[in-house]
Amino acid sequence: MLTALYYALMLLVGYVWYRYGQKLLRQGPRDDSGEYTKSPLGPFSFLVVAGIGCYLLYEALRAMVLRQIPCVGKGCAGQIYTLAEHADKYWANLFFVVWMVVALAYAMYVTFKLWTRP
Repeated sequence: MLTALYYALMLLVGYVWYRYGQKLLRQGPRDDSGEYTKSPLGPFSFLVVAGIGCYLLYEALRAMVLRQIPCVGKGCAGQIYTLAEHADKYWANLFFVVWMVVALAYAMYVTFKLWTRP
């Protein structure tokens, strides 16, 4: 039951993140106070998010090829989950990493769209 709640909350946060990005894209070049629409990322954080996203994508692809993924979290640091021994924890960690890649890529997409507006 706790696992289902975890996945439901992740999907809810993803939906809220998507709606926020769509609100920014629909808003137009200026907000209600007359200032330019602020993007979720600045220039430096855009590069940092791009680096983190590339690393997480590399780890997700590596996990799919090797069928093992290191634990994502404080309580299990140093553990490696394999598909053969810990299938549930392997898929949970892989889902989280892929979810993070998608969320960061969407933030970069929204930022890039806001920056390249006419």
